[in-house]
Amino acid sequence: MTALTLSTSSAATVRADALVVGVAKGAKGVVVAPGAEAVDKAFGGKLAGVLETLGASGAEGEVTKLPAADGLKAPVVLAVGLGDAPAKDEAYDNEALRRAAGSAARALTGSKKAGFALPVEDAEAAAAVSEGALLGAYTFTAYRSNGNGQNAKGGKKNDAKSAPLAEVALLGTKPRDKEFKAAAERAQALAAEINRARDLINMPSNDLDPKSFAAEAQAAAKEFGLKVEVLDEKALKKGGYGGLLGVGQGSEAPPRLVRIAYTHPKAEKTLALVGKGITYDSGGISLKPAGHNETMKCDMSGAAAVFAAVVAAARLGLTVNVTGWLALAENMPSGSATRPGDVLTMYSGKTVEVLNTDAEGRLVLADALTRASEESPDAIVDVATLTGAMVLALGHRHFGIMANDDAFRTAIHEIAEEVGEQSWPMPMPEHLRKGMDSPVADIANMGERMGGGLVAGLFLKEFVGEGITWAHLDIAGPAFHEGAPWGYTPKGGTGSAVRTLVRLAERTAAGDLG
Repeated sequence: MTALTLSTSSAATVRADALVVGVAKGAKGVVVAPGAEAVDKAFGGKLAGVLETLGASGAEGEVTKLPAADGLKAPVVLAVGLGDAPAKDEAYDNEALRRAAGSAARALTGSKKAGFALPVEDAEAAAAVSEGALLGAYTFTAYRSNGNGQNAKGGKKNDAKSAPLAEVALLGTKPRDKEFKAAAERAQALAAEINRARDLINMPSNDLDPKSFAAEAQAAAKEFGLKVEVLDEKALKKGGYGGLLGVGQGSEAPPRLVRIAYTHPKAEKTLALVGKGITYDSGGISLKPAGHNETMKCDMSGAAAVFAAVVAAARLGLTVNVTGWLALAENMPSGSATRPGDVLTMYSGKTVEVLNTDAEGRLVLADALTRASEESPDAIVDVATLTGAMVLALGHRHFGIMANDDAFRTAIHEIAEEVGEQSWPMPMPEHLRKGMDSPVADIANMGERMGGGLVAGLFLKEFVGEGITWAHLDIAGPAFHEGAPWGYTPKGGTGSAVRTLVRLAERTAAGDLG
């Protein structure tokens, strides 16, 4: 992973492959952002004018490279746009800094070291730049050959040109200041776990099935001192986990339920996180149409986010107990697959008529939610790439939030916005519950077509223990990015919701949430 260092060095004296400076859109043209004073001085105070001549405007994410002026130790200056310049005496928005740092880090792929001279007036800004740079530097090259028929899985290194930026030196910071040091350490741990989630999401399904995903959790548990329990197909059958077994029975790769837990001896609160982990989703007998199968390795993004958040809590030593439940299965069509019209008996004892086998995520989550409820946590949050309806409602950058407690829903929305994850609170209209009435079972796994994302949330609510505060994050939109990279968001798995879950754990540990 990309290394991060704090440095008091001036941009004029640091030795690096490139210097990163920020520019913004001012009322009269390009404005050089704080942190780049030494670089501007080397250009005779005319850096903004030079950049304008090259076509730069300061727009968010815009990247302009130019040869360094005499007096600078680095050979290249990279100017990255921060968007509109803030009003006088106001600071740059942390998310703007995070995205700009990510764009710069991506543009410097293959470089060994870059000095980042962006505005870092306080520890929060330093954290934002650190996170953006470390997340923007992410690359997934494990399956790319090096020209000799070998790839990283074969034990060979990839071409250096595709390697991520090796080191980020955050200039103008205070390495000995406790707040700056803590911000950098937190950014490194958080980015490492988000990138862990991204790696899992990007891994093809022929290498990541429920069993191998469970093995990843076991390895991490050993490394970070976590407790882990894996229920295989025999244990699931003995325990009556009809949802997980019903979804997984069409695949040669049987399902798993993984419990991975971080505990702190002084913790007073416990969070349970539940993740949908469909390692490949063909739709089952209700087969997805052509064009909808190619990215379905990402249908375990919720479980990846939960897994990463638990490990992050351990790495940060948070004073809160965090238990992750990974509901892992592969949804495939075969002679043994669940059919539309079949009835499953869930772990809770409720029966579900399966009207559509492609509405499988709610079935595995239902079993995990019931099991998590048995431990009486203070709150449960599930995360899932659950419905295409949520993508239609909110697009590809926002995830939806539903909850059985309005205050908790609002808190999670505010936390997501605080850490730079776009989200939106969604309602749970009770009148939609009637659409899931079944003539043969307690409930059907489908209801009204309109408002399908809300229907899915109402289904999950049925399996949450009485009196337990619960929220549901539908990350179907932002979990997997198919377009061109932007900011610190790569093509492929994004690690959506990890930052929100970790900040929720931090806020809970601090006693900020009831």
